[in-house]
Amino acid sequence: MKQKFDIITSTCVPLPLENVDTDQIIPARFLKATTREGFGENLFRDWRYDKEGNKIDSFVLNNPLYGGQILVAGKNFGSGSSREHAAWAIADYGFRVVVSSFFADIHKNNELNNFVLPVVVSESFLAELFDSIENNPKMEVVVDLPQQIITNTATGKSEEFEINTYKKHCLMNGLDDIDFLLTNKDKIETWEKASK
Repeated sequence: MKQKFDIITSTCVPLPLENVDTDQIIPARFLKATTREGFGENLFRDWRYDKEGNKIDSFVLNNPLYGGQILVAGKNFGSGSSREHAAWAIADYGFRVVVSSFFADIHKNNELNNFVLPVVVSESFLAELFDSIENNPKMEVVVDLPQQIITNTATGKSEEFEINTYKKHCLMNGLDDIDFLLTNKDKIETWEKASK
């Protein structure tokens, strides 16, 4: 069982770059591990650190002004290879929500499978969100999964977002696919007996 989703209110980390691919999210040289732990420290590794391993101060994750559980990213986030490690890195870093105007499908599903909620918003809402964060890094965004609404508290504007009904149920109940099957074990066994 994972942490259940309900309503998340958080400050945001802005990444106003388009076409961020999975190799930029987690470089290929870090894919040798087979467990999900420890990937967060290498999230956006080549943007966060120079070749000597020193922090690059200009990168947003190294800027103490920004923090929180919500990553706000530019259009076409998670393109490129299908590596699930990219979603592992985002989750392990501590992000629970990624907001963008478009996600690559495989990456979007990988995020959902790793209890990170991908929220698709209009390009105008996204642009306004970036402006609000730039004007006040401490402003908060409210992501209401039960109602499927995201709100920019700086402007008061909200948008509805789509999510697969099954994945919504799993996120709200802290269930992965195996957990879901186990919670329905009795129903499955009853169905199997009736089908014989």
